[in-house]
Amino acid sequence: MSTSRVNGALHGLRVIDLSRVLGGPYCTQALADHGAEVIKLEPPNGDETRGWGPPFVGETASYFVGVNRNKQGICVDLSREEGRDVLWQLLEGADVLVENFKPGTLARWGMDYERDLSKRFPRLIHCAVSGFGPDGPLGGLPGYDAAIQAMAGLMSVNGERDGPALRVGLPIVDMVTGLNALAGILLALAEREKSGRGQSLDIALYDCGVSLLHPHLPNYFGNGRTPQRSGNAHPNIAPYDSYRTATAPVFLAVGNDRQFAKLCAHLDAPELADDPRFVDNKSRCAHRPELKEALEALLREHACEPLAAELIRAGVPCGPVQTIDAVAKHPHTLHRELLVELGAYRGTGTPIKLSRTPATYRTPPPALGVDTRAVLNALGIDAHTQQRLLEAGVLKGS
Repeated sequence: MSTSRVNGALHGLRVIDLSRVLGGPYCTQALADHGAEVIKLEPPNGDETRGWGPPFVGETASYFVGVNRNKQGICVDLSREEGRDVLWQLLEGADVLVENFKPGTLARWGMDYERDLSKRFPRLIHCAVSGFGPDGPLGGLPGYDAAIQAMAGLMSVNGERDGPALRVGLPIVDMVTGLNALAGILLALAEREKSGRGQSLDIALYDCGVSLLHPHLPNYFGNGRTPQRSGNAHPNIAPYDSYRTATAPVFLAVGNDRQFAKLCAHLDAPELADDPRFVDNKSRCAHRPELKEALEALLREHACEPLAAELIRAGVPCGPVQTIDAVAKHPHTLHRELLVELGAYRGTGTPIKLSRTPATYRTPPPALGVDTRAVLNALGIDAHTQQRLLEAGVLKGS
């Protein structure tokens, strides 16, 4: 884990983060981990996820703590003109603006990208995260992860074959939206190196949810049949499912005939790989029930954990189904530096590993408004003006 002051790949980049909840903050934390200066503006009541607990770390929900490290936190009421004046000053030195207001909010405030921001700040990259985008049949409507999972078809293919549609057990749409926002910002920065101009990014949760429908949407295009739930089984590959052993289930993710032959050999049943019903993936998919019965008859002679360890080292992709506490303690999790500790702060490390300019973990998530005075001092806003704005409720901070 790197907590050093080595400059990251995005050192020198200034990001103004107006986003709340998850998609935007997930993106801006990644930017901050890699060296960007991220100034997070929150409304007087704060990002609503500060209250999304239990559990809480002090008075702040773990949910907020999970996606807001390495940021400076200031509290500004942007619904008031004096608050927007502070934002205009922040944008003078900014490279990127990230926001997830309802489409049209910035325009109502006189901060529309095309009309206002791009003319005053031609190099500024504006990233708007929204539920459905600004226009179209659903344009401008609010969107949260679970609702988008339902509307974008993810729930329809998640769950047991004979059970109800289920939400994926983590906010996958929000997080992929954050990753797409990150990718879009980096693309726009790369293009700016050539053109010298910024641009606006339209990142919608709905689009990102639909983009996740692989292989279900390609399958639908291919055969015209509406994909159905299949539990843990893969719709295109077999054996690719959870299987009972003598102890806990093991998940086998066998992607080709060579891996299947290795699996059969390790289970002392090499003849299964030559069985006409199982000789290739197409045949195995056509005989899934017989394949599962044959494999579980062999697997019941083995305990899950040692078998999984032996199989993966033999070249058969597989693994035990681990709980979160086991993942947090796993030696490989620690080896890959996926746990971050800064004093009392504990968080999830970045999966993006750069050889020369690694991510650094410098500061824990900010308390509400903790950096307001420091950031305004850096802008050159005098102490009298700051105090007046604090007393008027335009600012909040220590």
